[in-house]
Amino acid sequence: MDYDRISSLPCLFFDQAESLGKKPFTYQKRDGTWLSANWAETAVLVKRLAAGLIAQGVGPGDRVALVAENRPEWLIADLAIMTAGAITVPAFSTNTSEDHRHILTHSGAKGVIYSGGTIAARLLPAAFQAPELKFIVAVDAQEKMAQMPFRQLSWQDAMATDVNEDELRQRLDGQKRSDTCCIIYTSGTGGTPKGVMLSHGSILCNIKGAYRLLLDVGLGNDRFLSFLPLSHSYEHTAGQFLPISIGAEIWYAENIERLVDNMAEARPTIMTAVPRLYEAVHAKILRGLVKAPPFRQRLFWLAHRLGRKAYEQPRSLTFVEALLNKLCDVLVRKKVGQRFGGHLKAFVSGGAALNYEIGVFFLSLGVRLLQGYGQTEASPVISANMPSKIKIDTVGPIFDGLEARIAEDGEILVRGEAVMNGYWRDPDSTAKAVVDGWLHTGDIGEFDHDGYLKITDRKKDIIVLSGGDNVSPARVEGFLVLQPEIAQAMVHGDKHPHVVALIVPDEEFVRDWAIKNGGNADLSGLADDPAFHKALGPVIDRVNASLSPIEKIRRFALLPEGFTIDNGLLTPSLKIKRHKIRERWGQHIAKLYERG
Repeated sequence: MDYDRISSLPCLFFDQAESLGKKPFTYQKRDGTWLSANWAETAVLVKRLAAGLIAQGVGPGDRVALVAENRPEWLIADLAIMTAGAITVPAFSTNTSEDHRHILTHSGAKGVIYSGGTIAARLLPAAFQAPELKFIVAVDAQEKMAQMPFRQLSWQDAMATDVNEDELRQRLDGQKRSDTCCIIYTSGTGGTPKGVMLSHGSILCNIKGAYRLLLDVGLGNDRFLSFLPLSHSYEHTAGQFLPISIGAEIWYAENIERLVDNMAEARPTIMTAVPRLYEAVHAKILRGLVKAPPFRQRLFWLAHRLGRKAYEQPRSLTFVEALLNKLCDVLVRKKVGQRFGGHLKAFVSGGAALNYEIGVFFLSLGVRLLQGYGQTEASPVISANMPSKIKIDTVGPIFDGLEARIAEDGEILVRGEAVMNGYWRDPDSTAKAVVDGWLHTGDIGEFDHDGYLKITDRKKDIIVLSGGDNVSPARVEGFLVLQPEIAQAMVHGDKHPHVVALIVPDEEFVRDWAIKNGGNADLSGLADDPAFHKALGPVIDRVNASLSPIEKIRRFALLPEGFTIDNGLLTPSLKIKRHKIRERWGQHIAKLYERG
């Protein structure tokens, strides 16, 4: 694939569709059966929807919002919007009405394509407040409402327009690599989301880097299982346009609860995921191990110990250890691989920092895990570990097509075609973020002797204690959530003499403790229970044993509910919203410091 000669993302897709024709492309599960659509069929639907959008007055540069769960229609709508010369504005299906109002109004969306169901209840009130909105398209059957200030179309209505091939070709020919193709609103861990303008060229540059990276694992007959939100730049690039570019199949997971089952059914070769998934799988494996017979437990930990030693100290295994390690490949690692479908070439972790212990855990069990790093503003991948040389405590070398340097204050600066066109309708923020072509990432890092990038902290998230010491909250939180008794955590300490923590206990730990102690397995009731709080004390002591004196947690509070997308404390990409957590639980933090 010559990525440099391609002028736009729709051209990439149509070239592939013409070449691959009747080869299966997308898969979606309906009524218990996986249904497929081939490349040619999908191309026809993209053209029909593009024609329908043009009939609704959509022109080059217009914005059309897209709100849906991961499904084939998401891909069709995204490509159709771009084929018409317009700009896709993805929005998370979990957004609140206020989130939708901001995105529709700020982007100046002319139309919205949405899936229906619960999304409609939050989207439509916002649509009433979007002054530039002219039409909406519902993918699923929806009852049309009277006296709407915009036109209402069904998916079938939007597909009913005759396709004018000459007009579509004219629109495609008029697109340049530098044209903005999508505006992706950041998920807002620190405030109001900004609209990141990505060009066709920026995403093409990014998938070219990903393609060259994955050549190491041997591409061919690949399957991607898509479950991270496509409205997030990570999945949009790596889970949609990368597989398009290599002619891979895309299987759409039903939901996060069915993910393990879907992996066994889809048998993916490449998957992208955020660290929260690996943390959850790690905890699930350890919980299941406790219930396993002693022999299986010993065998598992032998595989872990030998696999870790082989990774951290290459060629250090004795002859006997090497034989045992080979035996563990068959008795342990092969079974672990089967849980992920049995054909996995690589897991790619991004979206947040991966805890080293979690990474080594999977590597020791034979799961090839590549930690990467990026930002929406860079389309989004900036670097990733090479499959042939994994250094899981780093985020790997810089992608092809990008260059990076470390500023005097340690900030990582990046430039290249993958860098955004700027923030939509926000020239001041753009001028601060991109200076002389260099994207200021806000992350602190360094390069090792192999040219692998290591992220040491987030510039704006560093805790500065009252004594002047700097503490990385992500590092401390990483040790906390590594414990099977803890599901989530946030630490605080800025302008204070020491660090404190807000803890969300693991559900299974809560249930087991309640059974043993005759209590109610309801976190909202146990959070203030002194006996339950005392039960977490040894866990915090265990964490503190691994921390430096300035990082140690002096006090902690248990929260009666977890951080979720629905309560506004998690972004859709599962990162904690520190400012929102401090707003919600500020009194708990204050009380921790009142106690000395």
